Parts: sequence; structure tokens; C-alpha cells
Amino acid sequence: MKKGIYQHNKGPLYQVTGVARHSESEEEMMMYRNPYGDFDLWVWPLTMFTEEITHIGETMPRFRLHSK
Repeated sequence: MKKGIYQHNKGPLYQVTGVARHSESEEEMMMYRNPYGDFDLWVWPLTMFTEEITHIGETMPRFRLHSK
């Protein structure tokens, strides 16, 4: 997964800072932050971040690389 700015299918932008591993389950987690506001660091399961979803009848990636 490349670091960079990703756009959620509903519009907001997020800065992906890397991939981490959960200490108990070893599940890969995407580390990201809002590029505005409080800039807190968050994690989301990598499988959810990279999955395709159906939104308004159209299949698309949940997040798309917006810029590096």
C-alpha cells in the first residue's frame, strides 16, 4: 500500500501514513489521519480499506489514491 492522500468513496480525504500489525491478532491495519482538523492518527483494517464496495448501484474501491 502506497503512502499518500486517499479519497473515500463518499468524498473526504485521508493521509495514509503506513501499515501496522495488530499486536494480538496480527491483522494488518492501515494507519491514517485527517489532513485537516485534529490530525489524530487512526487505524482501520487493511482488508476493509482496500475492498470494493457498492455505492448507489456502482461497484468501486472504498478508497482511491488521490495524490502522493
